[in-house]
Amino acid sequence: MQERETRNARVAQDRPCQRVDIAIVGGGLVGASLACALAPLIERAGLRVAVIEANPLPDLDETAYQPSFDARASAIAQGSRERLETLGLWTAMAEEAEPIRRIHVSERGRLGATRLSAEEFDVEALGYVLPNAWMGRVLHRRLDALSLDWHCPARVASITPQAGGHRLALDDGSVLEADLTVLADGGRSGLKERLGIESRREAYDQVAVIANLEVSRPHGGVAYERFTPEGPLALLPLSGERMELVWTHQGGAEAATLAMSDGDFLARLQQAFGDRAGHFRRVGKRHAYPLSLVTATEQVRPGLAVLGNAAHALHPVAGQGFNLALRGVMDLVAALEAGLDAGRSPGDMATLQAFEAQRATDRHSVIRFSDGLIRLFGIDHPLLSHARAAGLIGLNLAGPLRRALGRRAMGRER
Repeated sequence: MQERETRNARVAQDRPCQRVDIAIVGGGLVGASLACALAPLIERAGLRVAVIEANPLPDLDETAYQPSFDARASAIAQGSRERLETLGLWTAMAEEAEPIRRIHVSERGRLGATRLSAEEFDVEALGYVLPNAWMGRVLHRRLDALSLDWHCPARVASITPQAGGHRLALDDGSVLEADLTVLADGGRSGLKERLGIESRREAYDQVAVIANLEVSRPHGGVAYERFTPEGPLALLPLSGERMELVWTHQGGAEAATLAMSDGDFLARLQQAFGDRAGHFRRVGKRHAYPLSLVTATEQVRPGLAVLGNAAHALHPVAGQGFNLALRGVMDLVAALEAGLDAGRSPGDMATLQAFEAQRATDRHSVIRFSDGLIRLFGIDHPLLSHARAAGLIGLNLAGPLRRALGRRAMGRER
């Protein structure tokens, strides 16, 4: 690995360089959101921004969008909707958005439950569920109208710190010198590790099985979070009589579930969840993902910022991943704008430290919240089970606590 890095760096020295203010590594949901959020600064301050994406993008000229039964989806909090509105993106995204009007939290085998409703908080919805493919389509259509340097498909072959930023050699033959490099690639590329940024990993010994379901009756915009001895089970409303399933298994136990026939899978799920959402009639393609809490030990360096799953990968139990990342996007843009107004370059450490100071409290709070839920409901003890049930009932009755949970669900905890 080190020999290849050295060779790539040496070859990069012989290539013509393109100077950019900001290089965004990753053109997925987080990287594309950042590029869209930078649009006013691109126009007002003349920033030159490059986006590097490893995967080919779909043809945006296709006029018809065909939603897939198997498409992955994300939960978007009400606060994230408001942020997307400020970016001028929500009107298009709303075409495929399914509102979450109620949230039902329960523990299997216990009477306690907590119910939250949009009416209680005087909002149209507590959140929304959107197909990832549609979100990406809207974001990339917006980027197509911006003055950006696209490198797609392309990967970063080598990244070298230097005075005034980083030098990035791409496998498409391009070489960039960036004042600020933003890693928004989900951590899959290994760039963090090449730069010596380690990650703290706490394995949950759990695997999430994700699939789309067809249910026997309209879901009414209800999202379910059900805690079971095997792990949490969530159902999110999709268009029509469909719901997205996130079913947590103990590590190794998912293999048998994945190997089941569709009929056996649906019967096993019905037994685990009950009939509160109706009868499960059809299941789409199943995917399995091992679950860990991953946090980068460094979020910023001179000329470098880490965003999204590259910075923090959370358990999906609370649906906070993209919402936390989007707040990071907006905070970074706000810090960059303040830094530019003060005469600082995008990669200036004072600007990035201001960004990190803004992010730290929010990030730690969300991590504690989601990790705490997993650990609390993962302890199998009769007395604690009764206490959890009483707590869910009490939470359903206590106004201030309910409002705090509602703010968290809507992404308005700050």
